Amino acid sequence: MTKRKNLTGEQYRITQLCGTEAPFSHPYNANKAAGTYHCVCCSAPLFTSAAKYDSGSGWPSFFQPVSGEAIRELEDHSLAVPRIEVRCAACNAHLGHVFPDGPPPTGLRFCINGAALDFRPADHDETDR
Repeated sequence: MTKRKNLTGEQYRITQLCGTEAPFSHPYNANKAAGTYHCVCCSAPLFTSAAKYDSGSGWPSFFQPVSGEAIRELEDHSLAVPRIEVRCAACNAHLGHVFPDGPPPTGLRFCINGAALDFRPADHDETDR
């Protein structure tokens, strides 16, 4: 588990306690720069800007992760309607949820808390070179 001192209170609440940030509250929701979004806890690459789109939901949304091994999905029954939770496969940090209402080519919407992510611009990110 990530040490609390390495995260802000909001990052800890979201990634370690399965919290959710308010919609439209994180700057990454409107970010259009090219680059890669990494896990804020362990720095594992999770999503690229090429898979990001504006879903109108208020959270950064992606139609696919960088690879099938980057994330893991779990059933979430915390609300009346079951959902699929998305976690970082490397460190198990809570990221958000995935829904079957996204755009082609996958039809998926990975609805991710911005506070769970660390964006690295393409010109500074080794994974995008």
